[in-house]
Amino acid sequence: MTILMSLSAIAAEQANPTESTMKQVKHLLDYMHTNPNAIIRFRASDMILNIHSDASYLTATKGRSRAGGYFFLGSLPKEGNPIKLNGNIAITCAILKLVAASAAEAELGALFLNTQEAKVIRIILHELGHPQPPTLIHIDNTTAVGIVNSTIKRQRSRSMEMRYFWLLDQQSQKYFKFFYQPGQENLADYPSKHHSAAIHQHVRPYYLHMSNSPQYLIRAAKPSARRGCVQTLADPYHNRVPLPRIPNNRAQSSDFQPMSGEPLSVHQPRLNQTAQQTSRLARQHTQLAQLLDTHTNLMRLQ
Repeated sequence: MTILMSLSAIAAEQANPTESTMKQVKHLLDYMHTNPNAIIRFRASDMILNIHSDASYLTATKGRSRAGGYFFLGSLPKEGNPIKLNGNIAITCAILKLVAASAAEAELGALFLNTQEAKVIRIILHELGHPQPPTLIHIDNTTAVGIVNSTIKRQRSRSMEMRYFWLLDQQSQKYFKFFYQPGQENLADYPSKHHSAAIHQHVRPYYLHMSNSPQYLIRAAKPSARRGCVQTLADPYHNRVPLPRIPNNRAQSSDFQPMSGEPLSVHQPRLNQTAQQTSRLARQHTQLAQLLDTHTNLMRLQ
């Protein structure tokens, strides 16, 4: 998970490698040697597919953009309530083949790739006995959300790639719901761009199992809520850094309780889940991951 961006950057240069490419390879090997234990933990959940989609505009070679996506199984997200986290079952970390003319088009391209992958996952979950409601996809670009939800005029969007408008059909057929959320809480931001060492250390507990890994993701305030304010007191999000700060106290970070005043039942883990249910769901997670790998290999052969 944490090396996908580096692998993508190295793979993009393998046809014409340079000394810089060799430095990247050595840096990646040093990182893997320093962090040999990368564990993903799956928890019992309602088996509802959650997707976060993001794009990084003009950050790849030849004027291309990168797409990121984060797929995990949890509960149905509700506005204002924390998101129950779980181990990822699929990750999108790719370079868009077409050159995007705007950040909105790059976001649509990333959303197109993630929605195509989600169609397959929805079918697999249905066959496993977990019917899915309309899948909610988090997006941090208001223009892209307006286009796929048909809430803005698409006069200037006619120059965008025609295939991306397949998303409008998926929304009208109620297979997916696209809605805006601030980029700070978007889990797909991490695999879509390069980050500093401090950011890697900060977000690592959210993507891999560690002693201080939180079980819930606190929702970020929308820009309109901060209008006219220098900062918001007791806000876990700091200086536009992705994902909230994790408390140093283990007792606080075990469930990562948000600010008081919200229903306690939302933040408490499901204590009534038995070990047998957890084991069964973990096996289904593994089976789903294997089916996704098989699907990816078949698509590459075609």
